[in-house]
Amino acid sequence: MTIRVVVADDHILVRAGFSVLVNAAAEMEVVAETSTGRDTVAAGRRHLPDIILMDVRMPDMDGIEATRQLLGDPATEAIRIVILTTFDLDEYVFAALKAGASGFLLKDTPPEKLLAGIRTVAAGEALLAPSVTRRLIRDFVNRNALDSGVSTTLLDPLTEREREVLVHVAAGHSNTDISAQLHISVATVKTHVSRLFSKLRANDRAQLVVIAYETGLVEQVRRR
Repeated sequence: MTIRVVVADDHILVRAGFSVLVNAAAEMEVVAETSTGRDTVAAGRRHLPDIILMDVRMPDMDGIEATRQLLGDPATEAIRIVILTTFDLDEYVFAALKAGASGFLLKDTPPEKLLAGIRTVAAGEALLAPSVTRRLIRDFVNRNALDSGVSTTLLDPLTEREREVLVHVAAGHSNTDISAQLHISVATVKTHVSRLFSKLRANDRAQLVVIAYETGLVEQVRRR
C-alpha cells in the first residue's frame, strides 16, 4: 500500500529535497507540495494524505495552526502530521504535540531515517526520539500544566491494566518492552493500546504520551 505524503515547507530547496527522497521510496508518493499554512490545509482536505511533513515557520499560517485545523476537522483528523524542525527542543515542538502532531523530525535527519520515520508514523507509532522524549514531554507538561484544560476524569473509562499500559507508553516503551515488563503477550498489549486510542480519542502514541502526563497519571505512579 502506497504511503501518500504532502511536503509543506516555504523553502523550495527543502521541499524539493524531501520530495525527491520520498518519491524514490518504492512504497511512497508525494501527492502535493505546499509553501504556506493555508495551502497545506487545503492540500490536506483535497488529497487526504497519510502523512504531512509540516514545516512550522510558513507564511500566512504557521504549521501549528495548520495542524490544529486539520486534526480538528473530522474529515481530515486521520492524517498523521510530522513536524519538521531545526532544533529538537524548539518551542514549536511543544505546541505541535499539543495540537496533535505524531512527532517531529529534524531537517538534517539522514535520508534513511527520514523514510523510516515516515513508515513509523504511517504504522501508527509516535515519532519521538528516545533521547529527548521524556525531557520533551516533561517540559511540555510543566509549561502547560496550569492551562492544559485536561481533566483527570478523562482517564475514568480506563481499567487498571490499561492505565499500567498507558504509563509504559508514556515512558517510550515499545509493545515488546511492555509485554516483557507486564508479563502479557504482545497481542494483548496491542489490544490494550488499541482500546486506549478509542477511549482517549487519540490517533497515535504521541497523543497518548501527552495525555498520560497532562492528566497527572505519570506523576501519580512516581509517588507510589
